[in-house]
Amino acid sequence: MPLLLSIAISGLALNAQAQTARTLTIEDSTGHVIADAQVRDAVGKALARSDAAGRASFACNAPCAVRVEAAGFVAKNVRADAESIVQLAPAGNAEQVTVTAYRAPMGELESPVTTRVLTQNALQSTAAITADGQIRQLPGVELFRRSSSLVANPSSQGISLRALGSTSASRTLLTLDDVPLNDPVGAWIHWLEQPQLAIANIELLRGGASDLYGSSAIGGVVNVHLAEPAANAFALRSSYGGLGTYADDALGQAIHHAWGVLASGGATGTDGYIQEAPWQRGPVDTVSNVHAQNGLLLAEHKRNELRLFVRGSGFNEARANGTPYQTNGTRLWRYATGGDWQSANGATASLRLYGSTEHYRQAFSSISNLPDFGDASCAYRCGETPTKFTLIADNELGGAAHWSKPLTAGWVLLAGADTHDVRVWDDEQSFGSSAALTDTSVHQRDSGAYVESLYTHRAWTVTAGARMDWFQNYDVQQMVEKNNAWTPGATLPQLTQHVFDPRVGVSRKLSEHWALSASGFRAFRAPSPSELYRSTQVGNQLTLANGALKSERATGWETGVASQRAWGTVRTSYFLTEINRPISAVTINPNSSPILLQRENLGQITSRGVSVDFQIAPRKWLAMDGGYQYAHATVTRGTEESGSQDVGNWIPEVARNMASLNLRAEKVRWGSLSLQSRLSGHQFDDDANTYLLHGYFKLDAYAAHTFGRRVEAFAAAENLLDRTIEVAKTPTTTLGMRRTVRAGFTLTLGAAK
Repeated sequence: MPLLLSIAISGLALNAQAQTARTLTIEDSTGHVIADAQVRDAVGKALARSDAAGRASFACNAPCAVRVEAAGFVAKNVRADAESIVQLAPAGNAEQVTVTAYRAPMGELESPVTTRVLTQNALQSTAAITADGQIRQLPGVELFRRSSSLVANPSSQGISLRALGSTSASRTLLTLDDVPLNDPVGAWIHWLEQPQLAIANIELLRGGASDLYGSSAIGGVVNVHLAEPAANAFALRSSYGGLGTYADDALGQAIHHAWGVLASGGATGTDGYIQEAPWQRGPVDTVSNVHAQNGLLLAEHKRNELRLFVRGSGFNEARANGTPYQTNGTRLWRYATGGDWQSANGATASLRLYGSTEHYRQAFSSISNLPDFGDASCAYRCGETPTKFTLIADNELGGAAHWSKPLTAGWVLLAGADTHDVRVWDDEQSFGSSAALTDTSVHQRDSGAYVESLYTHRAWTVTAGARMDWFQNYDVQQMVEKNNAWTPGATLPQLTQHVFDPRVGVSRKLSEHWALSASGFRAFRAPSPSELYRSTQVGNQLTLANGALKSERATGWETGVASQRAWGTVRTSYFLTEINRPISAVTINPNSSPILLQRENLGQITSRGVSVDFQIAPRKWLAMDGGYQYAHATVTRGTEESGSQDVGNWIPEVARNMASLNLRAEKVRWGSLSLQSRLSGHQFDDDANTYLLHGYFKLDAYAAHTFGRRVEAFAAAENLLDRTIEVAKTPTTTLGMRRTVRAGFTLTLGAAK
């Protein structure tokens, strides 16, 4: 912190250059002025609000690029001259709102599916400092387990949407600018990988989207949009608080004619806490924590209709998972290049080429109640014995291209293709009586091509698309070293599949403010290399691999009604998704240490329910958003081995009732205050529904105040009411973070974004 404060003071001294007064006159499309519109800078901080004459005055350095927002209107990015007029389009009539659902702009009332967008301001005015904590302000969003990524084992960081649950792998795809971010080995997510200041917004699509994105998009897609260089500016954000929790991020950007550069990086971590419930702790229990660093560099060239870019990023983290032996670390490098083209007649084309290199290590152990190191007084969780050490390397390569063109005034045709290639080398050293070194290598490739049609005629919008995937899991080899001799290991199954995934949707506007919609889809998820060939452990539960796993196949649909007015939007949906052959962790020995589970394809799971999403602004200074999800998610068909044993059981880690409510109040004079609340009903932590996790209510708070035009001070509190939240039972109870308070500042230099 002293170093960061000195940087801030030095930066203020360097920012002595004169600023120029700017005045914007903000109007609607008919020329009528808009009062109380807000002008924001590079990190979403408010610069000014328009008065009754629609005029907003502020100062900044040239070139002055700002974002203008007003309730009931589509926000707009502009470069402000000394005197400028900005026209905003009504939100109810906006045609370009979200792009993730159909890779083409789609308005709220036109879209047959449910999407939500978290703006940069919404992300940065949230108490949580990690991306998983930030997107949990949306109803129905949960990880495999309830814990924060600040203390969660990587193999429990899969995301769950539409009450479908997950194992270590996600049934939801996370992307960054069309590049998949799910871990190539385990399909979990590195939530601390992206620098926070570099994220422009996060767009979330609920429901299957394999027709566009291929494998893993069963529950939905979460698309992270990066900021693009738009000015000569620098921003620094730093905070520190309870449990030694810290988050430091910096972002610099520069533009020169058609060239732009953006560099961002940071460090996030916590000294952590002991997750084991106090009444169950033993000498073996230690704090769970993480210390992570990230960095990103983006260079781009824009000229006329074409944008070209190159991007590289790095990520490093080290984790302690609650005992002396159970630790892991990740080092991940990503690179991407490509271009975007948009013609004057609305045709578009995009190309992405990307890759990554990762090194991952993890240590496993078993917990014993026997006295350790001669301590005869210990009676519970006394000792720990190492069972396995894993060292993994993987390479990832991929490419994606898509094209769209308006054929008529209301008809748009899209087409695309992509390929994703992963090679994994897994070295595992086991200990004890069966000590051996196992070397496994595997090659996976998923290639697909799709076509989609969007047709709008008067009040109707009809969409239809389909994709064919060619998935291969091949070139699998295993060698075992025992007693200084290498021998071939078990013959591991290989998998080749051709998968067809269609999706159709229809939306009908009933009036200017109301619309009905319906959509149906097929989707799939291929088993990850980790599920096929690696064992994973969380707490005292060891989940064994299964090389005979088949891909999951989902069929689903949703229907709903949406309303959009100047004060906000409300959408209600009924959804149903059936997954055949779902990959689940099934308990095979509850009495061993560690407890043994086995990945298996169940017969079928079904999730059906109702969701409500809303975003409203009842006052000019107050915004509210949130929603509710009820889901009846159960096993509807068992395996041949288990018969009907699991039928009727709840899907693990899925609560029937989930709700969220977020309030944001902001006035330039007083600052801003936001509250994020989350309610979750009870759920089960295992397939047999033996381990019950009680429901919880969590309240977070964030407050900020601006001093001058360059410095903002803020404070944040997670779990403000200091509630005890059960995270998991493995089989002992682990708890979520108690009340944690942080304080920090944001410094901006140079021109606004």
